[in-house]
Amino acid sequence: MQYRKFGNTDLTVSEVGFGAWAIGGGDMVGETAIGWGATDDSTSKEAIKAALDNGITFFDTADIYGLGHSESLLGEMLNGNKDVVIATKVGNVARNNQFTTDYTKDYILLACEESLKRLKKDVIDYYQLHSARVPQLQQGDCIEAMQLLQQQGKIRYWGLSLNTFYPDAEGDYLMENKLGYGLQVVLNIINQKGLALIKKAGAKGYGIIARMPLQFGLLTGKFTEQTTFEPNDHRNKRLTKDVIQNSTEALQPVWALCEKYNISKTALALSYILSYEEVSTVIPGIRTKEQALTNTNGIKKLDEKDSALIESLNENSFQQLLKLIESKG
Repeated sequence: MQYRKFGNTDLTVSEVGFGAWAIGGGDMVGETAIGWGATDDSTSKEAIKAALDNGITFFDTADIYGLGHSESLLGEMLNGNKDVVIATKVGNVARNNQFTTDYTKDYILLACEESLKRLKKDVIDYYQLHSARVPQLQQGDCIEAMQLLQQQGKIRYWGLSLNTFYPDAEGDYLMENKLGYGLQVVLNIINQKGLALIKKAGAKGYGIIARMPLQFGLLTGKFTEQTTFEPNDHRNKRLTKDVIQNSTEALQPVWALCEKYNISKTALALSYILSYEEVSTVIPGIRTKEQALTNTNGIKKLDEKDSALIESLNENSFQQLLKLIESKG
């Protein structure tokens, strides 16, 4: 495992982190799946232990994941471990059996206290506004709350987890107003829409968390047109037969690189993201000890021409695929 500085902060993070959404479980909010299907806590705990054994020191979660269960599991397993950096998020909420958002100052201050309890911590290393948009940022309540929490010593640093398909406006807002310390941005072989923003933010000293590196598992190569997902798995409506079929065809030129580097599709997907020095850490979802091992091995530095090849495919064959993926929600 290699380690990188998180922007201009004093945090050092493993270049591969632990995405903790899936261990939250298969909760539903009304008809909306907010998880990855049913999970077993003993399996999740084994995954966390295996991640630590393989050098992972960065764990990313949110209070909405499993309606707090993901945070509670991390709190149980990481309590007292001073070598890890824990990031969580605030703003996505379940109320009256509906999924909604709340970026008011009072709610953020209250939610932070609840997250601290679940995580069994006195201070959150890195606290993120969960997909807040420009109107909420301009209104100012959420920013005031984050700054107050930092002044009170409840959080060390704060930032923003950006929209999956349109990250620029909110990222630019933070940078233009010199707010926050980091950005969480989707970056993977298929979805490179945040790449220019990542380069700009990295140059300005922001820590960068690259999320969805495997595009919900599409980039592992393990899904076929016959693959289906349970109703309480959000991929049920996102990774449909046409998405899997189109991605299989579009990715063929990329997978030829696996033979060149003698690595798996998963390792290639992670290697591509980590070839950008601006990225502080990449957070594949991990729910088993086997995934902890797979996601931390075989990562190699890609030749610039190979990264350029992947970028060129983004300009052509990946555009229609990404539009299809976006249409699924």
